[in-house]
Amino acid sequence: VQLQASGGGLVQTGGSLRLSCAASGILFSRYNMVWFRQAPGKEREFVASITWSDSTDYADSVKGRFAISRDNAKNTVYLQMNSLKPEDTAVFYCAATFVTTEPMRNIQRHYVNYWGQGTLVTVSS
Repeated sequence: VQLQASGGGLVQTGGSLRLSCAASGILFSRYNMVWFRQAPGKEREFVASITWSDSTDYADSVKGRFAISRDNAKNTVYLQMNSLKPEDTAVFYCAATFVTTEPMRNIQRHYVNYWGQGTLVTVSS
């Protein structure tokens, strides 16, 4: 099983990035996919999720700026990030889980079945 995250980089405040996470070795369409992030010195936190049935949820801090989507034909989940702020600077991790919580933002890290390796997003002021 592999979750390969990509698309991170350095961007100025107000800029945009699109993260991708390509999955292999799992029946991707059956999993809920989640993006977490971890800023320096902070705990890993929920960012956005999309369930196997395409229901989405977002952390309040990114709602209206980020959009999660999935392409089951490509086994890939995306995170479109717009209007980026310096406080968005973090390593972003994609994750796959069978567990569904209501809302998904309450998903606990120990319920994640598989983690990607992380991709660094740096937003300069």
